[in-house]
Amino acid sequence: MNIIMTVWDFFATNILTQPAYFIGLIVFIGYLLLKKPIYDAFAGFIKATVGYMILSVGSSGLVGNFRPILVGLKDRFNLHAMVIDPYFGQNAVTEGLQEQFGRTFSQVMILLLIAFIMNLILVRLKKWTKMRAVFTTGHVQMQQASTAFWLILFCFPKLGSTPILIVMGLILGLYWAVGSNLTVEITQELTEGGGFAIAHQQMFGIALFGSIAKKMKGENSKRLDDLKFPGFLSIFNENMVATSILMFLFFGAILMVLGKDYLVEAGFIAETQNFFFYTMTTAFNFAVYLAILQLGVRTFVTELTNSFQGISNSLLPGAVPGIDCAAVFGFGSSNAVTVGFLMGALGQFLAIGALLLMHSPTLVIAGFVPVFFDNAVIAVYADNRGGIKAAMLLPFISGLIQVFGSALIAGWVGLSQYGGYLGMFDWATVWPIFTVIMKYAGYVGVGIVVLILVAIPQLQYRKHPDTYFLITEDYDAYLEKVEATSAE
Repeated sequence: MNIIMTVWDFFATNILTQPAYFIGLIVFIGYLLLKKPIYDAFAGFIKATVGYMILSVGSSGLVGNFRPILVGLKDRFNLHAMVIDPYFGQNAVTEGLQEQFGRTFSQVMILLLIAFIMNLILVRLKKWTKMRAVFTTGHVQMQQASTAFWLILFCFPKLGSTPILIVMGLILGLYWAVGSNLTVEITQELTEGGGFAIAHQQMFGIALFGSIAKKMKGENSKRLDDLKFPGFLSIFNENMVATSILMFLFFGAILMVLGKDYLVEAGFIAETQNFFFYTMTTAFNFAVYLAILQLGVRTFVTELTNSFQGISNSLLPGAVPGIDCAAVFGFGSSNAVTVGFLMGALGQFLAIGALLLMHSPTLVIAGFVPVFFDNAVIAVYADNRGGIKAAMLLPFISGLIQVFGSALIAGWVGLSQYGGYLGMFDWATVWPIFTVIMKYAGYVGVGIVVLILVAIPQLQYRKHPDTYFLITEDYDAYLEKVEATSAE
């Protein structure tokens, strides 16, 4: 048993929770199963791994670029509150587990293993479960496993180590399989048969807002790419220019409120550095890192979707990989990313202001990951399905929900006192609902949550049983089937 745990710890630490290498390994295995020469499989491994690393550079750059604003708003106005951010949330769980529940973080790794195996089994049995996507985003799995561990311990603090890991593994594994499965159709539609789903923190949000966006679409609805500005405003037709200008106004307004003196004192800017050019550089870096992120997406997604055919043909027939939400930034309207970020940020800031006015016992500091990745992703899908209005309104609503939902759940379960909560859409909506059900209905509540999750893909399947599996197995045949059905 010790040998097995040692091997698992090595795999989990160095591969499973390191998404670049995990994606690279999947590509390598997939190409071998497709009977590609080993040198081609190795080349695919390198391209997929490096592509994901490029994506990570873009993501990290965006987060770092936003840091002066987050730190400044906290320090300058003496706000002491929890940060809604996956990394702050994971740190909060790590700090509080022993003190609050007498448990160790090492159990989170076991939970991750159980949940991942559960996901694989559910997809392997897709004929009955109707689940088609494998959650492959390792760092997200770690963040979610830690927060789920806390929430279920909050509901069942006296449950023994083995039973609680089984309960958590069942629920989390179902959430991964069901959530990523919810994004299959909408992602295939967006990417025109890209062959992947989303495995991240806002899977239910993507499905919900995608459904709402579709209902918002009118006969004359325009998408962001259809919006052509006249005269001098035509400069906004260029995504890089539009992003840089909008970010300059956004960053500039907040940095002016913080003031150069604070930025110098905090070490973000040298005293001799020009404040205007610092602001402009910060804004332009946003466009730079976004372009890097999109390059990474194009590099690894192609390798992953091509090679995954080997895995789906041999081991998990008809399955697709669930990958990082940033993958969709290479599809749809490029302006949707900027619009989604700005509208989501507006929603979050207004919600934080409302908490301050209401003297909420739990105050929230916006984290960049939820404010950007949740809302930019939602905007890409919303714009594709519902047009400009959907791309602006739905991320704004998401921003409000992220703050209010996180404040309620984190304050209730005691995570806010440790300075952070995961805070992304599903964890401000779906998981709080699960927690309430399990807390007040006990083991019956666990059964209710499991039944809800199991029922969702069954309901999806009943809506279009003739094309449900075809959309992942043969997208061209799926389109022909849909067109033929529409013509009848």
